[in-house]
Amino acid sequence: MGQIRQNWTAAPWQESEPLECAMVIPETEGCATFAFRAPSGAWFDYQPGQFLTLELPVPGGPLLRTYTISSSPSRPLSISVTVKAQEGSLGTRWMLENLKPGMRLKAHGPAGVFSFLRHPASKYLFISAGSGITPMMSMTTWAWDSGEMPDITFVHAARQPSDIIFRQRLEGFAARVPGLQLRFTVKDVEPFRVWPGFRGRLNQIMLGLMAPDYLEREVFCCGPAGFMQAVREMLQSLGYDMARYHEESFAAPQEEEVPVELVAPAIATEVSFAASGKTVETDGTETILAVAKRAGLNIPSSCGFGLCGTCKVQKSAGEVVMVHNGGISEEEIEAGLILACCARPQGAVVMDL
Repeated sequence: MGQIRQNWTAAPWQESEPLECAMVIPETEGCATFAFRAPSGAWFDYQPGQFLTLELPVPGGPLLRTYTISSSPSRPLSISVTVKAQEGSLGTRWMLENLKPGMRLKAHGPAGVFSFLRHPASKYLFISAGSGITPMMSMTTWAWDSGEMPDITFVHAARQPSDIIFRQRLEGFAARVPGLQLRFTVKDVEPFRVWPGFRGRLNQIMLGLMAPDYLEREVFCCGPAGFMQAVREMLQSLGYDMARYHEESFAAPQEEEVPVELVAPAIATEVSFAASGKTVETDGTETILAVAKRAGLNIPSSCGFGLCGTCKVQKSAGEVVMVHNGGISEEEIEAGLILACCARPQGAVVMDL
């Protein structure tokens, strides 16, 4: 039997420490869970549903990719992400083919606001598809570990039954508590196997059968962009209060025409990077991230539109215009932090870099 390390510490993990891959757990075809631990023995503090950005040493890299955490902070000695290879997914493919126990990766986070802890309710409706099940698994595990399992109807769509990630674990939870109701639907059934669940694309009639009291539930949704759009339209047409709808997506939102008054005018300005002693002139239309790259400075970034929070940096002086998508909190902004990917300088700005 392998020796179990007991290097306990009272300190939570900080992203300055790399993560060590502890286990690789096959889930479904082309999908695996990677469990990480801190070499120092630090524990992990985050909210169920948040995400982690990994720095992957791919050829020609490094490459930063953001993944929702599939483990729960109620089990704080390790942290896991569950990834599924998609067509053209360079980072995920590298992980599935190369990442082994003992290897170490740099990581940023955890971050994100997609968590049911931020929206307390007596009833929840989780709706997911494909690998979008990962934040739902994290939140469900937290609920299970809390000892007070709330009323959760868990709806998940997959291509076929064997593609349902975490199916056995979820069924194990549901078999022991009345508050968790599982509702699966698949596009195709597999030959010579009985499938007692729903079949076909999730629709209004199906949702009414799966969760008759959906109007009373707080809804959390995660999956491909087209799936989430269909869910939004479905709920809106059914008269659901969309203020109680929450979704997680790492795809850039569709561009909309920006009102003229919100467009930053081109102005002569400069950005100074205090730690490196560099100053770069700009016209105010470039982002801090773009200016830093021109100065030869590397700010870790991933999504590019203010969602993941990877490019969060400290501003010590000056003003910026920043339109983000939830990757930074108001408290952090008040403390002088900005998201470099979507912050544009207005006048002279000084960064701590």
